[in-house]
Amino acid sequence: MALDRQLEILAVCGVGMGSSLMLKMTAEDALRSIGVDARVENTDVSTARGMSPDVVIGQGMHTEEIADLAPVVITISDFLDKEGLAAQLRDRLGEQGWLA
Repeated sequence: MALDRQLEILAVCGVGMGSSLMLKMTAEDALRSIGVDARVENTDVSTARGMSPDVVIGQGMHTEEIADLAPVVITISDFLDKEGLAAQLRDRLGEQGWLA
């Protein structure tokens, strides 16, 4: 069942400024390419712990710390790989039934 609201996505890194901002921009492009309406925020791991996103995206060292924070947690290695992230998002959002 597709979500009846905008998807909430967090791009996380250690400090919440540099790499998470790059990942936020990549995620926005990837989501647009697969036709998903989402709000993407970038933040640090500590702040993320107090949030309730649908999806968390980040490097393994960060996503391991918050693996239970969201129904979908995606670990990435290349912050600029829009096509790779789009494929992961399509698969994982599809598993949740969140794609139309």
